[in-house]
Amino acid sequence: MNDGVNGVALAVFIFFFVLVTAMGFLAARWRRAENEQSLDEWGLGGRSFGTWVTWFLLGGDLYTAYTFVAVPAAIYAAGASGFFAVPYTILVYPLIFTFLPRLWSVSHKHGYVTTSDFVRGRFGSKGLSLAVAVTGILATMPYIALQLVGIQAVLDVMGVGGGEDTNWFIKDLPLLIAFGVLAAYTYSSGLRAPALIAFVKDTLIYIVIAVAIIYIPIKLGGFDDIFAAAGDKFTESGKGSLTPDHGGQWTYATLALGSALALFMYPHSITATLSSRSREVIRRNTTILPLYSLMLGLLALLGFMAIAAGVKVDNGQLAIPQLFENMFPDWFAGVAFAAIGIGALVPAAIMSIAAANLFTRNIYKDFIKPDATPAQETKVSKLVSLLVKVGALVFVLGMDKTVAINFQLLGGIWILQTFPALVGGLFTRWFHRWALLAGWAVGMVYGTVAAYGVASPTQKHFGGSSKEIPGIGEIGYIGLTAFVLNVLVTVVLTFVLRAVKAPDGVDETKPSDYTADAGDPGVQTELPPATAGTSH
Repeated sequence: MNDGVNGVALAVFIFFFVLVTAMGFLAARWRRAENEQSLDEWGLGGRSFGTWVTWFLLGGDLYTAYTFVAVPAAIYAAGASGFFAVPYTILVYPLIFTFLPRLWSVSHKHGYVTTSDFVRGRFGSKGLSLAVAVTGILATMPYIALQLVGIQAVLDVMGVGGGEDTNWFIKDLPLLIAFGVLAAYTYSSGLRAPALIAFVKDTLIYIVIAVAIIYIPIKLGGFDDIFAAAGDKFTESGKGSLTPDHGGQWTYATLALGSALALFMYPHSITATLSSRSREVIRRNTTILPLYSLMLGLLALLGFMAIAAGVKVDNGQLAIPQLFENMFPDWFAGVAFAAIGIGALVPAAIMSIAAANLFTRNIYKDFIKPDATPAQETKVSKLVSLLVKVGALVFVLGMDKTVAINFQLLGGIWILQTFPALVGGLFTRWFHRWALLAGWAVGMVYGTVAAYGVASPTQKHFGGSSKEIPGIGEIGYIGLTAFVLNVLVTVVLTFVLRAVKAPDGVDETKPSDYTADAGDPGVQTELPPATAGTSH
């Protein structure tokens, strides 16, 4: 690792950072609406994005700086087990093809901004809606923090901020500046900012991956030498493997399946989805988004390349930035670092907006100020988006980075527990609202307690997301086990509550709402001032 600052790489990085900053502020004028004081406009971009904007936005949302850093870092450290991210992104697209268009239709019909809006409208339960909202906010916070970790990894490799003995303020100043810029243009432009910046982010990432997958193997003697070096390293260390071993197959399979089920439960995934202008846009995107999975498979191979290139780092998250620093000319290393840095800004902006919308619609409006106007909702959401980012920044600056990673893993376990209420509710009204709430509580408690008991070489608690599956004896993903318990409790209690005729909530939706499209009779393309940003 360079002892000093890589001036050329830093200059290129700053150029792209300034470029996207300008785009972020200019985005406020992009597709500007007559009435900007509603969550439909600030938080969902006016629900106006077409196929390609949505594709770039969802790609920028799901394939983050942390993806860029962590997936190949997992390969670098453990080998084949790190490839679980590739099959899970393949599994997820047929899954979302079945339910995302239905969610878009009913949300467009009723003006729902969040998943909790839908859950409240479908089951007539503010309590269940609150549970989904709180889970979404808790799961999103460490995810935002990890985007800042990605930026910090790039800054560390470029030598920005000084050494470990440098004053904390000077060391963290570049990250503070990046955070301040992110907060400012998100507050100003809302979802339009990351939507516009996503074009630059994804283009840079595709360029960097295309160059890396050709240029680096040529310099290292080809893929035969790369895989041989990686195999030798895993054999000598006894840690990890070049190909999947029998003992880890249950862990690999359950982690891939659980992650696929959880991915589009995250609030930021739904926020990007609901910003689309038609259900057909959603359907088209589920067919072309797998292009990102191809990119992810190529990205993962960088972990083996880092081994073959002799990259040695104490923090595995630095492995890929360091690989770029070592292998690329300085100017192209700057491009690669910019891709990672911008890859953090886009999802961090969407995540903060999504978390803010959940608080505003499903906590502030439902429980604090039911008569809030659309303008008041927008103002509160803007302020909360700032607070969410401040919380993430404090998390990153005040805690060890492994803690942020472990809490993000815990967030994945938590968010999966909202699946029965959201996806189940899109297809059936049979589940009882109280049963869904009880199932959610059981899944949350089991998942949290089980994760608390997992230790790692660096963590006494929350050291991983896999544990022995009760009754089976194999090691598997805790989130999927918690999800199965969640569903069992929900089904059993629904039978009981239906039998005793427990009161059902009022369902404000009807079957035709789930197939409605923009322009259909009764579907609002612009919500009137009295109801904009609220659910009916």
